[in-house]
Amino acid sequence: MKKSIIDFRKMAEENKKIVYLTAYDYLTAKYQEKAGVDMILVGDSLGMVQLGYETTYPVTMEDMISHCKAVRRGAPETFIVGDMPYMSYQISDQQAVENAGRLTKEALCDCVKLEGAGPEIAGRVRAISSVGILVMGHIGLTPQFAAELGGYKAQGRSADAAVKLIRQAKELEEAGACSILVEGVPAAVGEAVTRQAGIPILGIGAGSHTHGQLLIYADMVGLYDNFTPKFVKQFAHVGQQLQEAFQEYCREVRSGSFPDDSVHTYKMSADEVEKLQRITEA
Repeated sequence: MKKSIIDFRKMAEENKKIVYLTAYDYLTAKYQEKAGVDMILVGDSLGMVQLGYETTYPVTMEDMISHCKAVRRGAPETFIVGDMPYMSYQISDQQAVENAGRLTKEALCDCVKLEGAGPEIAGRVRAISSVGILVMGHIGLTPQFAAELGGYKAQGRSADAAVKLIRQAKELEEAGACSILVEGVPAAVGEAVTRQAGIPILGIGAGSHTHGQLLIYADMVGLYDNFTPKFVKQFAHVGQQLQEAFQEYCREVRSGSFPDDSVHTYKMSADEVEKLQRITEA
């Protein structure tokens, strides 16, 4: 049965950890739902791990809607969060509401996520939540603001910077965010943000004290090898297994050992084979 935001609030209150993973396609979402994942993020990280871009910037609303639809088909009973891609909410409240509406109406997402903090972002959260759409905030290391942050660097590494993040989380909560993702901060900061919050706090590289954990699935199964963040634990080495399978396939096709006609082909009766030979040899 699909969990709701009420269930997640209760889990946070009872200190039951929320399991959160990214997915971008039907099959991955299907297996995540079978595994019992509580929440799936269709992240704009698909730009890097699915579409081959160097950053998340080129990802469009059309990209997000297409991938969110696929994930929803694969995981109909899982709470799905759709990322608001770069420049889909920054221009105005109206733009933000329209695009959030597309993710919920066209792609059937349960919630949308947007990055950043400050008065303008809080205003976007307020505008989207005012029309009944759930909004997850995202603070700390925010990839869409990487240029402003000086790159993909850990945040909140001083007490003053940590206090700023705590304030940002409270501002987003007060604006109507139903939950917040905290990325790339020391464990002490993740704990402090979580302790001060009245809504579920999810962490990715934010230590063990948040209400739940997120990882990019391609990182945690060893599929994306361009770069592995410090906070990632690899639970499998799928990339290596895929490469080995593809190499073996290449060898067998080139050697003629695949396909084996006694195993991998459809059967035809001896009489029909003989008839075919007569026809083709005439």
